[in-house]
Amino acid sequence: MRWVTTAAAIETAATGLILLFSPVLFGRLIFGGELSESGQALGRLSGIVLLGFALTSWPDPSARPISRAMIIYNLLATVYLCYLGVMGITAGLLLWPAVALHLCLTVLLAAERMAARQV
Repeated sequence: MRWVTTAAAIETAATGLILLFSPVLFGRLIFGGELSESGQALGRLSGIVLLGFALTSWPDPSARPISRAMIIYNLLATVYLCYLGVMGITAGLLLWPAVALHLCLTVLLAAERMAARQV
């Protein structure tokens, strides 16, 4: 099941690229609103961070620290995005699909890690 960490890295890289090149589009699709200039700058910086994070898994996607970091990232993203949607703070067209994607990746990454421990 090594593909799960690679899939999570691809999703993280794609999110990073969208944030880097079009934080306004990301803001509309996920949060349903516009980003200020400083919000766009922070979005681009976050995109750079996500790209770097995704690239750490490329040499060895099954490394324990990397899979642990991917689980924590996806779990926290799930919780925070779900909180935003439930509280009605902000919701764009892709908010709930993003919640579902991060939740699926969290579950699959955790299952992959548990399976690796049993081997």
